[in-house]
Amino acid sequence: MAIVPNHAKDRMKAGGLALGLGLHHLRTTASGMLGEAAGFDWLFIDAEHGAFSEDQATQIALAALPTGCTPIVRVCKGALDQAPRVLDNGAMGVVIPHVDTAEEANEVVAACKYPPVGHRSLGGPPAQARFAVMPAGELMAKLNEQLLTIVMIETPRAVENAEAIAAVPGIDVLLIGTSDLTAEMGIPGQLGNAKVKAAYESVIAACRKHGKFPGMGGVYDEENAGTYIGMGMQFILSGSDHGLLMPAMKSRTGFLRGLNKA
Repeated sequence: MAIVPNHAKDRMKAGGLALGLGLHHLRTTASGMLGEAAGFDWLFIDAEHGAFSEDQATQIALAALPTGCTPIVRVCKGALDQAPRVLDNGAMGVVIPHVDTAEEANEVVAACKYPPVGHRSLGGPPAQARFAVMPAGELMAKLNEQLLTIVMIETPRAVENAEAIAAVPGIDVLLIGTSDLTAEMGIPGQLGNAKVKAAYESVIAACRKHGKFPGMGGVYDEENAGTYIGMGMQFILSGSDHGLLMPAMKSRTGFLRGLNKA
């Protein structure tokens, strides 16, 4: 039996954009279907800033597996033990925030990849393998290939170490957390600042050199998003549920109140 396809990875391998929908308040099993219907390639189930329990995150992930919207879970850096549990229960990838060094990246790989790449324990055939029994070596190799291991670059130190982080075997994506990066640089919210552009250039170059995918979060305006996608960003956090919902709700209430005045 084949492993469930990773639509985000397939998009990037084909040279396209993998567009992610951030989940904070949308917590039903319909999330993957809604994301697919809207044209997203992956769900960003945020267990760092969102109040998801492991059970909630994995139920959403399991329900999303048959859809075209691949489930990926962000866990807290200090809770790295959660990463293999969500991977055992439906997630097609994990995001680890605040990775500053190659040593930390190696710790992430050790937790998230099976031998010989990492040291993750095999808990039997998971949902991502359609619960099919297959030789352990074959199963681990296929899962290592399909499940994305994503580290976030969120400080100047991480940018300086981007090439060393990208060189770590088993890391698949370097995802720039632009909001935190600008805050750490002392220029909060200045997404188009020359320092930010230079950081993007460094991370993209590191990814290209080592065959990894570059990603970005926190950039949603047309000008800056266009600039960074034009530079080569592929793994794109495209917005969050509440961030996308608020403008639509405000537009609707404004429209209806306008009708009343008329």
